Amino acid sequence: MSFLEIKNLNKSFRGKQILKDLSLEISTGEINVIFGRNGSGKSTFLKLIYGTIIPDSIEVRIDGELIKDNNVILDNRIGYLPQNNFLPKNLKVSEIILMYFSDANKQDKVFYAPRINSIQNRKIGHLSMGERRYLEIILLGNLNHKFLLLDEPFSMVEPLFVEIIKDFLNTLKDAKGIILTDHYYQDAMEIADKIFLIKDGIKIKINEKNDLIKHGYLTT
Repeated sequence: MSFLEIKNLNKSFRGKQILKDLSLEISTGEINVIFGRNGSGKSTFLKLIYGTIIPDSIEVRIDGELIKDNNVILDNRIGYLPQNNFLPKNLKVSEIILMYFSDANKQDKVFYAPRINSIQNRKIGHLSMGERRYLEIILLGNLNHKFLLLDEPFSMVEPLFVEIIKDFLNTLKDAKGIILTDHYYQDAMEIADKIFLIKDGIKIKINEKNDLIKHGYLTT
Protein backbone atom coordinates (compact mmCIF):
# COMPACT_ATOMS: atom_id res chain seq x y z
CA MET A 1 0.00 0.00 0.00
CA SER A 2 1.19 3.51 -0.87
CA PHE A 3 0.17 6.87 0.57
CA LEU A 4 -0.15 10.33 -0.97
CA GLU A 5 -0.12 13.26 1.45
CA ILE A 6 -0.99 16.83 0.51
CA LYS A 7 -0.36 19.48 3.16
CA ASN A 8 -0.30 23.27 3.47
CA LEU A 9 -1.88 23.86 0.04
CA ASN A 10 -2.63 27.53 -0.48
CA LYS A 11 -3.50 29.46 -3.63
CA SER A 12 -4.55 33.05 -4.31
CA PHE A 13 -5.69 34.72 -7.53
CA ARG A 14 -5.65 38.52 -7.87
CA GLY A 15 -5.35 39.01 -4.15
CA LYS A 16 -8.19 36.62 -3.25
CA GLN A 17 -7.32 33.38 -1.49
CA ILE A 18 -9.34 30.61 -3.14
CA LEU A 19 -7.78 27.60 -1.37
CA LYS A 20 -6.84 27.90 2.29
CA ASP A 21 -4.35 25.57 3.93
CA LEU A 22 -5.89 22.41 2.46
CA SER A 23 -4.65 18.94 3.29
CA LEU A 24 -5.57 15.49 2.04
CA GLU A 25 -4.31 11.98 2.63
CA ILE A 26 -5.17 9.11 0.31
CA SER A 27 -3.92 5.55 0.02
CA THR A 28 -4.00 3.08 -2.83
CA GLY A 29 -7.28 1.21 -2.64
CA GLU A 30 -9.31 4.42 -2.21
CA ILE A 31 -11.38 6.72 -4.38
CA ASN A 32 -11.66 10.23 -2.91
CA VAL A 33 -14.29 12.48 -4.47
CA ILE A 34 -14.15 16.26 -4.28
CA PHE A 35 -17.25 18.33 -5.00
CA GLY A 36 -17.52 22.08 -5.36
CA ARG A 37 -19.47 24.66 -7.28
CA ASN A 38 -17.98 26.23 -10.40
CA GLY A 39 -15.19 28.54 -9.33
CA SER A 40 -14.73 26.88 -5.95
CA GLY A 41 -11.21 25.72 -6.81
CA LYS A 42 -11.70 21.96 -7.11
CA SER A 43 -10.06 21.73 -10.55
CA THR A 44 -7.36 24.13 -9.40
CA PHE A 45 -6.76 21.80 -6.44
CA LEU A 46 -5.86 18.95 -8.82
CA LYS A 47 -3.70 21.19 -11.02
CA LEU A 48 -1.78 22.43 -7.98
CA ILE A 49 -1.05 18.87 -6.88
CA TYR A 50 0.07 17.88 -10.38
CA GLY A 51 2.13 21.02 -10.87
CA THR A 52 0.49 22.67 -13.88
CA ILE A 53 -0.36 25.69 -11.68
CA ILE A 54 2.12 27.18 -9.23
CA PRO A 55 0.81 27.21 -5.63
CA ASP A 56 1.49 29.80 -2.97
CA SER A 57 2.56 26.83 -0.86
CA ILE A 58 2.21 23.05 -0.98
CA GLU A 59 3.83 19.93 0.42
CA VAL A 60 3.45 16.68 -1.54
CA ARG A 61 4.71 13.39 -0.13
CA ILE A 62 4.44 9.85 -1.46
CA ASP A 63 5.16 7.14 1.10
CA GLY A 64 6.75 9.81 3.28
CA GLU A 65 9.12 11.03 0.54
CA LEU A 66 8.89 14.75 -0.19
CA ILE A 67 8.34 15.49 -3.87
CA LYS A 68 10.19 18.69 -4.71
CA ASP A 69 8.33 21.69 -6.09
CA ASN A 70 7.27 21.36 -9.74
CA ASN A 71 8.69 17.83 -9.89
CA VAL A 72 5.47 15.80 -9.63
CA ILE A 73 5.20 15.31 -13.41
CA LEU A 74 8.81 14.14 -13.72
CA ASP A 75 8.44 11.93 -10.65
CA ASN A 76 5.85 9.95 -12.64
CA ARG A 77 3.94 8.50 -9.68
CA ILE A 78 0.89 10.71 -10.16
CA GLY A 79 -1.20 10.75 -13.35
CA TYR A 80 -3.62 13.51 -14.34
CA LEU A 81 -6.74 13.57 -16.51
CA PRO A 82 -7.61 17.18 -17.46
CA GLN A 83 -11.12 18.34 -18.29
CA ASN A 84 -10.20 18.95 -21.91
CA ASN A 85 -9.60 16.14 -24.37
CA PHE A 86 -5.89 15.72 -25.10
CA LEU A 87 -5.54 12.89 -27.63
CA PRO A 88 -4.65 13.81 -31.27
CA LYS A 89 -7.88 13.78 -33.30
CA ASN A 90 -6.21 12.59 -36.51
CA LEU A 91 -4.90 9.29 -35.11
CA LYS A 92 -6.76 5.99 -34.81
CA VAL A 93 -7.51 4.46 -31.43
CA SER A 94 -5.24 1.51 -32.25
CA GLU A 95 -2.36 3.86 -33.09
CA ILE A 96 -2.79 5.71 -29.79
CA ILE A 97 -2.73 2.46 -27.82
CA LEU A 98 0.51 1.38 -29.51
CA MET A 99 2.03 4.81 -28.81
CA TYR A 100 1.20 4.56 -25.12
CA PHE A 101 2.33 0.98 -24.53
CA SER A 102 5.34 -0.86 -25.93
CA ASP A 103 4.70 -3.92 -23.77
CA ALA A 104 2.52 -6.50 -25.56
CA ASN A 105 0.73 -7.52 -22.37
CA LYS A 106 -0.25 -3.91 -21.64
CA GLN A 107 -1.39 -3.48 -25.24
CA ASP A 108 -3.60 -6.56 -24.97
CA LYS A 109 -5.04 -5.36 -21.68
CA VAL A 110 -6.26 -2.19 -23.37
CA PHE A 111 -7.31 -3.77 -26.68
CA TYR A 112 -9.41 -6.36 -24.83
CA ALA A 113 -11.02 -3.86 -22.45
CA PRO A 114 -14.82 -3.54 -22.86
CA ARG A 115 -15.91 -1.63 -25.99
CA ILE A 116 -12.39 -0.94 -27.26
CA ASN A 117 -12.75 -3.50 -30.05
CA SER A 118 -15.67 -1.56 -31.51
CA ILE A 119 -13.72 1.71 -31.72
CA GLN A 120 -10.11 0.63 -32.31
CA ASN A 121 -10.15 1.39 -36.06
CA ARG A 122 -11.79 4.80 -35.70
CA LYS A 123 -10.02 8.13 -35.46
CA ILE A 124 -10.07 9.98 -32.15
CA GLY A 125 -11.90 12.89 -33.74
CA HIS A 126 -14.77 10.60 -34.76
CA LEU A 127 -15.43 9.22 -31.28
CA SER A 128 -18.33 10.30 -29.10
CA MET A 129 -17.54 12.21 -25.90
CA GLY A 130 -18.10 9.06 -23.87
CA GLU A 131 -15.92 6.89 -26.10
CA ARG A 132 -13.11 9.42 -26.02
CA ARG A 133 -13.28 9.95 -22.26
CA TYR A 134 -13.36 6.22 -21.62
CA LEU A 135 -10.31 5.71 -23.84
CA GLU A 136 -8.40 8.46 -22.03
CA ILE A 137 -9.16 6.90 -18.65
CA ILE A 138 -8.27 3.38 -19.84
CA LEU A 139 -4.93 4.66 -21.15
CA LEU A 140 -4.03 6.56 -17.98
CA GLY A 141 -5.28 3.78 -15.75
CA ASN A 142 -2.96 1.25 -17.34
CA LEU A 143 0.15 3.39 -16.92
CA ASN A 144 2.35 2.84 -13.88
CA HIS A 145 1.23 5.77 -11.73
CA LYS A 146 0.37 4.93 -8.13
CA PHE A 147 -2.16 7.77 -7.96
CA LEU A 148 -4.58 9.31 -10.45
CA LEU A 149 -6.17 12.78 -10.47
CA LEU A 150 -9.33 12.79 -12.61
CA ASP A 151 -10.97 16.12 -13.41
CA GLU A 152 -14.65 15.55 -14.25
CA PRO A 153 -14.40 12.05 -15.78
CA PHE A 154 -18.21 11.79 -16.16
CA SER A 155 -18.85 15.25 -17.62
CA MET A 156 -20.81 15.16 -20.92
CA VAL A 157 -20.43 11.36 -21.05
CA GLU A 158 -23.40 9.25 -22.18
CA PRO A 159 -24.87 6.92 -19.51
CA LEU A 160 -23.52 3.70 -21.04
CA PHE A 161 -19.94 4.90 -20.72
CA VAL A 162 -20.50 6.40 -17.29
CA GLU A 163 -21.30 2.89 -16.04
CA ILE A 164 -18.30 1.37 -17.84
CA ILE A 165 -15.99 4.05 -16.41
CA LYS A 166 -17.35 3.47 -12.89
CA ASP A 167 -16.74 -0.28 -13.21
CA PHE A 168 -13.19 0.34 -14.43
CA LEU A 169 -12.38 2.77 -11.61
CA ASN A 170 -13.73 0.35 -9.01
CA THR A 171 -11.38 -2.30 -10.37
CA LEU A 172 -8.49 0.12 -10.79
CA LYS A 173 -8.52 1.27 -7.18
CA ASP A 174 -7.20 -2.15 -6.11
CA ALA A 175 -3.80 -0.95 -7.36
CA LYS A 176 -4.08 2.85 -7.29
CA GLY A 177 -5.33 5.76 -5.23
CA ILE A 178 -7.78 8.00 -7.10
CA ILE A 179 -8.89 11.59 -6.51
CA LEU A 180 -11.69 12.80 -8.76
CA THR A 181 -13.87 15.86 -9.13
CA ASP A 182 -17.26 15.91 -10.83
CA HIS A 183 -20.69 17.57 -10.84
CA TYR A 184 -22.41 14.23 -11.49
CA TYR A 185 -22.67 13.70 -7.77
CA GLN A 186 -24.78 10.52 -7.79
CA ASP A 187 -22.33 8.64 -10.01
CA ALA A 188 -19.33 9.94 -8.10
CA MET A 189 -20.83 9.09 -4.71
CA GLU A 190 -21.57 5.52 -5.83
CA ILE A 191 -17.86 4.74 -6.17
CA ALA A 192 -16.48 7.03 -3.45
CA ASP A 193 -14.71 5.83 -0.34
CA LYS A 194 -14.31 9.38 0.99
CA ILE A 195 -16.12 12.55 -0.05
CA PHE A 196 -15.21 16.20 0.46
CA LEU A 197 -16.67 19.55 -0.52
CA ILE A 198 -14.58 22.63 -1.25
CA LYS A 199 -16.47 25.74 -0.16
CA ASP A 200 -15.08 29.20 0.60
CA GLY A 201 -11.58 27.81 0.16
CA ILE A 202 -11.80 25.12 2.81
CA LYS A 203 -12.36 21.35 2.66
CA ILE A 204 -15.48 19.93 4.33
CA LYS A 205 -16.01 16.22 5.05
CA ILE A 206 -19.17 14.83 3.47
CA ASN A 207 -20.85 11.67 4.74
CA GLU A 208 -24.12 11.64 2.81
CA LYS A 209 -26.21 13.57 0.30
CA ASN A 210 -27.89 15.60 3.06
CA ASP A 211 -24.49 17.08 3.93
CA LEU A 212 -24.28 18.46 0.38
CA ILE A 213 -27.70 20.06 0.87
CA LYS A 214 -26.73 21.40 4.29
CA HIS A 215 -23.64 23.13 2.88
CA GLY A 216 -25.48 24.59 -0.12
CA TYR A 217 -24.01 22.44 -2.89
CA LEU A 218 -27.40 20.83 -3.63
CA THR A 219 -30.85 22.35 -3.19
CA THR A 220 -32.74 19.07 -2.67
